[in-house]
Amino acid sequence: VQLQASGGGLVEAGGSLRLSCAASGSFFSRSAMAWYRQAPGKQRELVGAIGSDGGTKYADSVKGRFTISRDNAKNTVYLQMNSLKPEDTAVYYCNAAGLRAGAGYAYWGQGTQVTVSS
Repeated sequence: VQLQASGGGLVEAGGSLRLSCAASGSFFSRSAMAWYRQAPGKQRELVGAIGSDGGTKYADSVKGRFTISRDNAKNTVYLQMNSLKPEDTAVYYCNAAGLRAGAGYAYWGQGTQVTVSS
């Protein structure tokens, strides 16, 4: 199982980026998918999550600016980030979690750097 994140980069404050995370394997459609981020010197935090039923939740700091979505046909989860702020600068990681054969699983992508300049 692999999660391949892409789409990070350098953007000015107020700009937009779209992150993608492509998953291998047959587990994607029944997994909850999420984006986390970790800034230097800080703990990793949840940015947004989307369940297998399409339900979503977001960190308060990104509500109204970020949108998480998934395309089960492409085994891909997206994070559309608008109105970016310098404090959004971090390495962004995608995560897949769920149950399989009665056991929980969690997989992480390699991370993609997002840098927002002021």
